[in-house]
Parts: sequence; structure tokens; C-alpha cells
Amino acid sequence: MTQEPRRERRTVTARELADRFGVSPRTVLRMIAEERAEYEGRSRQRRDQIVELHRQGLKGYEIARELSISAGLVSIRLKEAREAGLDLTRYSADRG
Repeated sequence: MTQEPRRERRTVTARELADRFGVSPRTVLRMIAEERAEYEGRSRQRRDQIVELHRQGLKGYEIARELSISAGLVSIRLKEAREAGLDLTRYSADRG
């Protein structure tokens, strides 16, 4: 039974790697792409964090800074959560 190699996330673009190794960007993507299930899990976790921080009362730019993502992405994820019917009610100040 062979084990799949663990793939680390890239820190450079596929184009840069392709130029460095003399292959096409598509070859780079095919060979070192993150597994879809891993990406979706990480994405789902980030969405959950965004919603939770919003419920705690943080503003969009504060959430973005906390998670090292753009404020635009925070806005998009919160909009998607609202459209999906998620409760985005903020916790009251006297809680916790």
C-alpha cells in the first residue's frame, strides 16, 4: 500500500515554478496542487471562524486582520452566510 506524499501549500506562483523548472504552469498545478478535500476543509473552517468572530462583535476589518485575509473576503463570506440562512446575531455584551 503506497502512501500519497504530503503536499505543502505553495509560497510562489505556478508560473514562477514552471519557469524555474522548464515545464508548463498546468504541470506544476497538477503535480503539487492541494487536495480538494483539504482545501474545502480549510475553507469551511475559515468561514466558521469569520461567522464566530462576527457574532462576538468584531467588525469586518478586524476579522480580516485577525485571520490575515482581506476585508472583501470577510464581507463575501458573511453575505453568503446570510443568504444560507445562518444566524449572525451578535452575542450580547453581558454574556460570557
